[in-house]
Amino acid sequence: MTARARKTKAKAAEPFEPGLVPAPGELLVWKHHEHFDRWRDLACVLCKKPTPMRSHGGEPVHKTCAEGWIAAHPVKAREGRFASDARRKTGKSYDDHA
Repeated sequence: MTARARKTKAKAAEPFEPGLVPAPGELLVWKHHEHFDRWRDLACVLCKKPTPMRSHGGEPVHKTCAEGWIAAHPVKAREGRFASDARRKTGKSYDDHA
């Protein structure tokens, strides 16, 4: 097995699990590739328009619709229907992208 194949296999094994629910008005962090279905769009569970985005539970939902739902339902949002990605434990800062 080459180093490149090992690296790809290790990257695929990253956990896809929910993290914290953002406070109302804050943004969700959905960086994991499992939030995007490149093969098909389904109707958003909140606005009914097509979207390739998926929540941690697999629900088709626009990220902005989920953020709006969290702001409109702050108590129910604590149940974790829509949450940010869990932070990876690496030496880098979590938000180190450009």
